Amino acid sequence: MTGTLKERIAKVHQRIVAACRRAGRDPSEVKVVAVTKMVAAEHLTDALNCGLTVFGENRVQEFLKKYEAIGKAAEWHLIGHLQSNKAKYLVGKVALIHSLDSLKLAKLLDKLSVAHGAPWRVLVQVNVSGEKTKFGLSPEEVPGFLDAVQDLPGIEICGLMTMAPYEEDPERTRPVFRSLRQLRDEMARSRHYLNLEHLSMGMTNDFEVAVEEGATMVRIGSALFSDYYN
Repeated sequence: MTGTLKERIAKVHQRIVAACRRAGRDPSEVKVVAVTKMVAAEHLTDALNCGLTVFGENRVQEFLKKYEAIGKAAEWHLIGHLQSNKAKYLVGKVALIHSLDSLKLAKLLDKLSVAHGAPWRVLVQVNVSGEKTKFGLSPEEVPGFLDAVQDLPGIEICGLMTMAPYEEDPERTRPVFRSLRQLRDEMARSRHYLNLEHLSMGMTNDFEVAVEEGATMVRIGSALFSDYYN
């Protein structure tokens, strides 16, 4: 996308508003998670000054460098796969983990919650498309997983996350997003004790379709930051 960062942010928001209008949704329901992967720390102040407040990082090591630079000036989300041996470095620093994908990790976060000072807010990653290159539980595994972690006081499951396959035609991703929303709705009905508010789905190539299908968080990188990529 061309234009200044402020103009690109405005364009993304305009596209979200239009997608919400088509779906009969309130645009305030959709949060932009600005994916800062490949964006140097010195550019994050520009992003903050332009009104971006939620940053998403894929890797813990890169996140820590950027957190050291701007700290809690932003709300930080860990959106990539989280290795168990890296979880301790996130204590007290991230608002949401999008990628809970195993009981082992859930139990570790539960133990670390004492140091965290509160339950970790997490999304369960679901591999809706079944791609072998992607992390996440299969849709069939989700009910049993939710039952297995419900008694862990150190984690608060806030919804589901998925990544759709890259498609030249974003419309082809619609079944993936619709399936995640239907799964969330089914789990919310059958497990009313869970607050499965959020659906993290949609990226630069397909976020409008994701919004139409119910996304509450869209993870946008290149549409905002392509000029800043190292």
